[in-house]
Amino acid sequence: MSVVHTVKPSSNGKPGADTLPTLSIDQLTFAYPDGHKALNGISLSITTGEKVALVGPNGAGKSTLMLHLNGILGGNGEISVSGLKVDKANLPMIRAKVGLVFQNPDDQLFSPTVFEDVAFGPLHMGYPEAEVHARVERALAMVGMGAYVHRLSHHLSVGEKKRIAIATVLSMDPEILVLDEPSAGLDPRARRQLIHLLRDLPITMLVSTHDMLMVYELFPRMVVMDEGRIVADGPTEHLMANQSLLETHGLESPFILRPE
Repeated sequence: MSVVHTVKPSSNGKPGADTLPTLSIDQLTFAYPDGHKALNGISLSITTGEKVALVGPNGAGKSTLMLHLNGILGGNGEISVSGLKVDKANLPMIRAKVGLVFQNPDDQLFSPTVFEDVAFGPLHMGYPEAEVHARVERALAMVGMGAYVHRLSHHLSVGEKKRIAIATVLSMDPEILVLDEPSAGLDPRARRQLIHLLRDLPITMLVSTHDMLMVYELFPRMVVMDEGRIVADGPTEHLMANQSLLETHGLESPFILRPE
């Protein structure tokens, strides 16, 4: 069994400081109706401002974990976001605090125009028209898509759709941005643009990905999952250097040269 590496608190006011965590998960377990245990005692804490990568092989439980963070799935254990417990009574507030972005943007974009997609959340929360327009404008500006406000969502490229999908949750002013495989399906230029976008967004972030080079470039902290458990959690550069750990859990260092 691999050793779990923990991120030690600091006292400098930066990520890891002794403050109320943006995300706290305590002993979360979950089994699907067929009896498959997808999560087995997950405990994780992410402080304000941290950008954390969640990695592991297919079937490790990463997507299942993410679907618990805003109440789409419900297992046993405790989850809280900025001190607010994730439960049925709090779901409307939780879903504003947790900006969940799916791997396929077509699962998130269902309105005719970009404006309507990005405005959906604020409208649903009952904000007045002027506030809705302000939130849409701000969210699109944050992802560099301000000129697309009247475009038809289904006519956009995959990279453009992913940016709009991110804007749909940013319009809710979330406490944490949670993304599932954000670089999947992108060409090299769109992937690079996405990396710059995620680097520049001033928000706490948890990102599930197989893109290990993006993890190395963008995320100071890496959490490794396998078979429903967290098997390692620590500084990305240290875990990336542990070739045995990576191989044991179906991962590859982005720096290994393979013979042709």
